[in-house]
Amino acid sequence: MSRQSRTDRPYDIVLFGATSFAGALTAEYLAAHAPEGLRWAIAGRNAGKLERLRERLPADANVGVERADVSDPTSLRDLAGKARVLATTVGPYVAYGEELVAACADSGTDYLDLCGEPEFVDLMYVRHDARARETGARLVHAAGFDSIPHDLGVYFTVQQLPEDVPLTVEGFVTADAAFSGGTFASALGQFARQREMAAAARDRRRHEPRLVGRRASAPLGGPRFAREVGAWALPMPTIDPQIVRRSASALDRYGPDFRYRQYAAVRHLPVAVGGVAAVGALVAAAQVPPARRWLSDRLKPGDGPSPEKRAKSWFSVRFVGEGGGQRVYTEVSGGDPGYDETAKMFAESALCLALDELAETAGQVTTAVAMGDALIDRLRAAGIRFRVASAR
Repeated sequence: MSRQSRTDRPYDIVLFGATSFAGALTAEYLAAHAPEGLRWAIAGRNAGKLERLRERLPADANVGVERADVSDPTSLRDLAGKARVLATTVGPYVAYGEELVAACADSGTDYLDLCGEPEFVDLMYVRHDARARETGARLVHAAGFDSIPHDLGVYFTVQQLPEDVPLTVEGFVTADAAFSGGTFASALGQFARQREMAAAARDRRRHEPRLVGRRASAPLGGPRFAREVGAWALPMPTIDPQIVRRSASALDRYGPDFRYRQYAAVRHLPVAVGGVAAVGALVAAAQVPPARRWLSDRLKPGDGPSPEKRAKSWFSVRFVGEGGGQRVYTEVSGGDPGYDETAKMFAESALCLALDELAETAGQVTTAVAMGDALIDRLRAAGIRFRVASAR
């Protein structure tokens, strides 16, 4: 299916899960920043909530309303057939996401989500990548703080280094932010599904073609004091390194032998030790159903930080790249990572897929592979900073 053949669909972009905390922020961003003539709609299962959201948007936003439910696959297939790009915030994705991926893969609709769940991404690759390649659909996961600053930050860093030589990049993440009930629920679900996550990763490796003549890896580093950034570096077992490795596997510009490691950067040792202990306790508690339910009740999906808290929040990801005898320091930074900037990244990704001239790709692809420079340009124009701090 050619991309041109999809232009007669009613909508350029449909935002599914628009009444969620992240979804409403994304809808508000689109209403404020969408170019004139963009055909877009908000979608979800509750028509009343959708209408109330539309009433909060500017009158000239001209946004459609579509009802669809994850428990009704037919409604999801109808929705996918109406859109050129379908962006969804409905998680946890491993519980609620597959039918929409399948619908988009079958109908040749570009799919976009905020998923930070490795199990789901691996399962969707095994089950739907081949079909999406047949129809021309681009399946793009992790299009928020997971994992755009890391994926595009490494892509940006690699461009500052020599070509055709082995490259190493390390990312150091610092942030001051709160998170919502939906994010907390998703994280608890991942912690409770370690066995399933490992099985999905093994299955993906059996299906994924091996690199020939090149290597790309993202090993988990050990804790250390990182003189490069003057902070304690703690390994981050998030989806971001996996996304970066897949970009490196797909793009020759990352060189013949590429390695990436990612850390949380913490200034003070007691804070670092406390953070490791807290994460360990959360992982342990997630294995016990009563404890997991109790934790889930502390912060319900749909809840999130206030505008005042978000206004004070920020993030910075600093990268150190080396190769060919050169070293470069770069940074990606912005405001509230979990919500305001995630909504910005998510909305700009949808606009990029819908409107920009991009390289021809299909199947499960990363933001760097699918959008690359075009999305960096959009994010810079929207206030997210990509900069070279120094090079030598």
